[in-house]
This record gives sequence, structure tokens and C-alpha cells, in this order.
Amino acid sequence: MDNCHPEGKWCGVNDELIVLKETGCYADFTLPSAPSETQTSTVNSIYYATDDPLRPKSHDKGVKVKVGRESSGDLMIIQGPLCLNWKERKWGVMPKIEAGDVRKSIPPSEHRVDMWVDQHIHVEGRPEWVFVKIHTHGTQEMDIDTLLGEPTVKMYEYLASKYNDGEKYKMHFVSSREMYNIVKAAEAGKTGNPNKFRDFLIPKPKGV
Repeated sequence: MDNCHPEGKWCGVNDELIVLKETGCYADFTLPSAPSETQTSTVNSIYYATDDPLRPKSHDKGVKVKVGRESSGDLMIIQGPLCLNWKERKWGVMPKIEAGDVRKSIPPSEHRVDMWVDQHIHVEGRPEWVFVKIHTHGTQEMDIDTLLGEPTVKMYEYLASKYNDGEKYKMHFVSSREMYNIVKAAEAGKTGNPNKFRDFLIPKPKGV
């Protein structure tokens, strides 16, 4: 995004944040992208990025979304978890990079789920609302057994058993639109059950 590869690969557009804003995009959910060189220096955050149309990678840093603070910039960036996985090591020595990517070669596990939650991605001033955004690279044939099979079933079972006890945790599954709405509700100072704010700003599509 925003011509962020140091060699200019895959994009070539320095003002992409402005283009996205002008064409109706309300947030970007791309990150993290590590270990790619396109990864931003800002990690585990929800923030606003302001485009510099003369320079690439304007979203490298920005202003964090905060309760009571006015929105700013050109595009909200909602990042997923990024950290080092010291339990699952490469060659038995180097910690693996945990970037919330789920597929056959890196199936979900209880330890990975805990790391996603532990990154504590939230709107400043509303730490009790934790946002966990994970991803996969499309439903490619090689990954189907993982994405629609036992590894993912076990992931959901673990999520339900540990993070949906109704006391310490209450879990909500949301779409990208709903996540953005809940972020905006937190920014506006809303409290309580985030489930009430799925349609806070951007309504659901007609007929849904």
C-alpha cells in the first residue's frame, strides 16, 4: 500500500491513501505484513495516517485513535497482532514472527491465540475493548483443510472456552465494517457492550 516497498514493487502510487479516501474507503486492514519490507514501524495499533503524495509509505506512522480525540488524517489503519513467537522457533533457535496469518503452513494454535490477545490492540482510553484481527491469503486449495477443518475448529473451541466466559471476557465476531464502527464508537466515548455499536456510523448494506 502507498508504494511502501523500497523497490517500488506492486504499487507505484505515492498518494494511495488519498485515493482510497476519495473512493470511499473508511479503513485499511492490511497490516501486519512482516517479514515483508512493506511492514510499518508502527505495530499493534489503531491509528490515522496522513498521506504525503510526494513520498511513499505515508502510513508508516500516524496519530493513534483515542477516546475523545477528533479523527484526523486520510485513512484509519487497523492493525492485526505482530510479535515474536518464542515457543515455536525456526531451526529450533530463532523465534518465528507471529503476524496473525492462518493457513496450512502456519495453522492456528492455543499459544498463537493467546499471543493475538496479549498484544492488546485497542483504542487509547478504552483498554477493555480488545481488537483481534487475523487474516489468510484467500481460500487457496492447499489451505482448505486448515481453514475449514479441525485446526480452525479447535481454534474456535479454544476461543470460546477461554475468551468467552461472560465474566473476564466476552467475545464478539465482527466484519471489517463492524470493527471500524466499534472503533469509532470507542473514539466517541461510548462504553459498555461493544456489540451495541456494530452499526454506529456506517450502516449495514440494504437487504442484509
